[in-house]
Amino acid sequence: MSQTRSLIAAFMLAAFGGLSPAVAQDDPISGRVIQGWTLPDGRMVTGIDLHLKPGWKTYWRSPGDAGIPPHFDWSRARNIGSVAITWPTPHVFHQNGMRSIGYKDRVVIPLHIQPRSPGQPVRFRVQMDLGVCSDICIPHRIDFDTTLDAAPVKPVPTLAAALAQTPFSRGEAGVAAATCALRPITDGMEVTVRVQMPSSGGAEIAVIEPNIPEVWTSEAETSRSGNWVTATSQMLHNTGRPFAVNRSAMRITILGSNHAVDIQGCTAG
Repeated sequence: MSQTRSLIAAFMLAAFGGLSPAVAQDDPISGRVIQGWTLPDGRMVTGIDLHLKPGWKTYWRSPGDAGIPPHFDWSRARNIGSVAITWPTPHVFHQNGMRSIGYKDRVVIPLHIQPRSPGQPVRFRVQMDLGVCSDICIPHRIDFDTTLDAAPVKPVPTLAAALAQTPFSRGEAGVAAATCALRPITDGMEVTVRVQMPSSGGAEIAVIEPNIPEVWTSEAETSRSGNWVTATSQMLHNTGRPFAVNRSAMRITILGSNHAVDIQGCTAG
């Protein structure tokens, strides 16, 4: 485990600490903001539209050991109270014996923005740092700066389609139970998740996110027997110190060939 963590740390340092953001003239990725519509509760539905050159990919919020997680800086935005990011179902990539999770070609990431002052425009001045990979991996930074109008408009087909591509909820997927069994290990915690649900298609992959700052989670070993999916991961704190796990904050995503399933929280098992 410690060797794996060291490799990941070295990869992240090379990606974000040792290289400058990519130069615009040869950018393998470009992005724009899609103006959406305003919901009755005042939230603005908008989106980030990313286009990748052929052969390049970027990463999901939990990218796997071989990926680089995206990061948003909202500090320069104006009139944004809160933002909820809706991640479309990602692809699973296998390259050089390593697995990563992300997107290729094009991805639209929907956002639900709650303005601090409802009914007023939002200055969408946001910086996005992300990793992009082909034969090599490089860090990339995209700066967005646009004004979102608070006036309600009709739903935008591109954004509506992206929202339709999100994972199923536990109710939509027929999840009957989700349990998490915890076991202390030498330098952290092992978690075994069991989810009772119909197959999501093919060889399923589980992604376990404890949502604890500075805690790294290994790729889950996933298997299915009947209606049960079982997945086991190790969780390690970056500093090596002990940490507590809140089962209600655990997030489990099952990625299948037909659809994905997003499960919020689990019970003791």
